[in-house]
Amino acid sequence: MQQKKVWLKKGKEESLLRFHPWIFSGAIASIDGSPEEGDVVDVYTSDRKWIATGHIQVGSIAVRVLSFTPVSIDVEFWKARIRTAYELRRTLGLTDRKDHNIFRLIHGEGDSLPGLVIDVYGQTAVMQAHSVGMHVSRMDIAKALSEVMGDAIRNIYYKSETTLPYKAELECENGYLMGDGKTDTPLENGLKLPVDWLSGQKTGLFIDQRENRALLEKHSKGRSVLNMFCYTGGFSLAAMRGGAKLVHSVDSSARAIELTNMGMQNNFPGDARHEAFVEDAFKYLDRMDGVYDLIVLDPPAFAKHKDALKRGLLGYRRLNEKAFEKIRQGGLLFTFSCSQVVTKEQFRMAVFTAAAQAGRNVKILYQLHQPADHPVNIFHPEGEYLKGLVLSVD
Repeated sequence: MQQKKVWLKKGKEESLLRFHPWIFSGAIASIDGSPEEGDVVDVYTSDRKWIATGHIQVGSIAVRVLSFTPVSIDVEFWKARIRTAYELRRTLGLTDRKDHNIFRLIHGEGDSLPGLVIDVYGQTAVMQAHSVGMHVSRMDIAKALSEVMGDAIRNIYYKSETTLPYKAELECENGYLMGDGKTDTPLENGLKLPVDWLSGQKTGLFIDQRENRALLEKHSKGRSVLNMFCYTGGFSLAAMRGGAKLVHSVDSSARAIELTNMGMQNNFPGDARHEAFVEDAFKYLDRMDGVYDLIVLDPPAFAKHKDALKRGLLGYRRLNEKAFEKIRQGGLLFTFSCSQVVTKEQFRMAVFTAAAQAGRNVKILYQLHQPADHPVNIFHPEGEYLKGLVLSVD
């Protein structure tokens, strides 16, 4: 069988010498061995030197690099990478806690496994493939995950129907690769969070806001809190425990509001401080005035690719301007962008423009980002996607 090889154009190995994990299609001179999408290929420079091994795929990113040192991509490879990632989470204090059992175990390029996400919710691991190569390897990855995690994991749920490249035309169905779905209660710092990994967004929860929810809790006492784009109500639960005098949760999805109310019932049964609304964010803000002195804006990505950047920045500006117009004097605004193509500087400029147009004096109290279990590979700065600001509004 002919070995599957990718040959680079002259000089196109420079990014790989800096350990960037992507090879773009324009850098490739030729391909040997007729690999299918998702196959493992060896990558060579124009002067015939091996430089990397990775998954080949269709699109502008042609190869996602798995290793810059010679290695066989087998169960032992997956076990070694997963074990390294788990040890990092253990040193971060995210494992072996009675009051906390939710964390991200594998964060794509940040854990040297581009195209793979694994989130842990108690005894259930939810695996998500963002590349055909990871989809093809899913059973080996599941076997490795089970061996590394042992009794800590009872279920492995595969959820990639909406994340795999549509051009690959894969017949992918979500479902359990191991276990029967029975699990313990997912806990985030003592709060029982409703997690819907079967039909919810992402893997079931936005784990990346964990530390930002804890920060909001510290600033909620005695405040009137509005949580926009609330999804499962994580910020709302944090505000309730922090002693907010009222908390309102808003989302355009009825299912999101159902999950939010479920979380409230599990943690604060019968507490009249909370109320939830199924409504568009802009329409809700239009009819609210002077009610809140703490507002959370955590919208979905307004710009998912570079072609949508201008429109996305306009959306962030309009949303924040509306919040600045409505928030009480002395209020706090927690505002976020999860758009990878939006830089920290661009997001800050959109927010500052909104403040100026609303005529409000604003101070930065905190600059926020994704937590340590969503690590950024220093050679892959594109992995820093979550930006946030906590602002004091006079």
